[in-house]
Amino acid sequence: MKTLHDKRLDEQQLSSRTAFEGRLLHLFVDKVALPNGNESTREYILHQGAVGILPVKEDGSMVFVKQYRYPVHSVIYEIPAGKLEKGEEILPSAKRELSEETGLTAERWTKLTSTVTTPGFTNETIHLFLAEGLSQGKMHPDPDEFLEVVSIPEDKVKQMVLSEDIFDAKTLAALLLYFLKKEAC
Repeated sequence: MKTLHDKRLDEQQLSSRTAFEGRLLHLFVDKVALPNGNESTREYILHQGAVGILPVKEDGSMVFVKQYRYPVHSVIYEIPAGKLEKGEEILPSAKRELSEETGLTAERWTKLTSTVTTPGFTNETIHLFLAEGLSQGKMHPDPDEFLEVVSIPEDKVKQMVLSEDIFDAKTLAALLLYFLKKEAC
């Protein structure tokens, strides 16, 4: 992922303190110097990063997981995804997550993009992949994951996006890039 700088916009860290340290999230409160010379406070969450995988079958249908997401109190459709383990490389993480959540393995992997999820308060970066040439195995989700794996035809996926039945940001980003790249070929 690119890092861009502009002296007219960049902020400089003056101090930092840990406000919370959890299993998944680490919250910091920093004092920063603004471009106009004033000071402000920035609260942000450090995250180790994640991967998301758009599995596409030979017939063009796409594989999603349905699961309940507590923060939004809703079952949602999303691409298989998960966090990077400490020291884990990105592509092996994607392969691991696809297998854990769906039981699938893929012959072909294409990097779609890396995206920051909500840069206003976290550095979380999700690396998105397209997985093709799929083979079915046995899924082995984490003990606290309750998932339903569903295959949805491409036309229905598009309808679900437009009707807001699919509203997860990483899933929408992966679908957008997949359709744009498919259209460009």
